[in-house]
Amino acid sequence: MTSNNLNHGKLWLADIFWDTGAIQFGNFTLGKTVRNSPIYIDAKLLISKPAALQLSAQIISDEIKTGQTKRKQQIEIFNAIAGVPIGGLHIATALSLEINVPLLYVRPTIADVSENASHIEGRYIPGQTAVLVDDLATGGSSLIGTASRLRDAGLLVNDAIVLIDREQGAKEKLNQIGIKLHSILTLDIIIKYLHANKKINDADFRKIQDYLDTEKME
Repeated sequence: MTSNNLNHGKLWLADIFWDTGAIQFGNFTLGKTVRNSPIYIDAKLLISKPAALQLSAQIISDEIKTGQTKRKQQIEIFNAIAGVPIGGLHIATALSLEINVPLLYVRPTIADVSENASHIEGRYIPGQTAVLVDDLATGGSSLIGTASRLRDAGLLVNDAIVLIDREQGAKEKLNQIGIKLHSILTLDIIIKYLHANKKINDADFRKIQDYLDTEKME
C-alpha cells in the first residue's frame, strides 16, 4: 500500500465507523476518564464488516512497517501480538493473521483465581517482545493493566497500537512506564474529516471540539 493510499485508508476507516453507526452522539460517561462526552465511537462494530476489519489490519501492518524501517526506529521489533480484551482482541486477531505473528491475550481476573496469576492465553517464552493492540485509547488503564500482567510474566512491552486515540491521557501515562502509543487516527482528526464532508453539522462539531479542547487542558 503506498503512502497516499495509506492516508486515504486511514480516513476511509472514519467513513466505516460512520456508516456502521459506530459514531454516536449524546452524553456519555465511560469509566473514570470519559465524563459527559458528546461523542462515543464503538469501534467493536468493525466485526460486522469483515472487509473493514481486514483492511484495518492491513493499515496497522503498514503503520508497523513504516515505524520499523525509519532511521530512528519508532516501533521496536516484536514477536508476539497482545490483544487487549475485549475491544482490541478482534483487531489483534486480524493483525495476527495479516502479518503471521503469534497472538496472546490476558484473561480477565476471575474470583477464584489469584490476581497475581498471569493467565495469558497463547504460547510464549519469557524475554519475548509483545506489542499491545487495542481498538481505542482514552485514559490508558486497560493498556497499562495488560502491559503490567505481560511484564509480570516476563514479556517485554515497548509499544502499543490503537485504531483511535481520544487524546485523554493514555499517551502520556503509557510513556511514563516506557511504552510508546501509536494511533491510526485521533478523535480530533475523525471529527474534522466528517465535518468537512458534511456528516457532522456545525453545532455538533463545535460541541465536540470544545469538549476535546477542554479535556486536553486538564
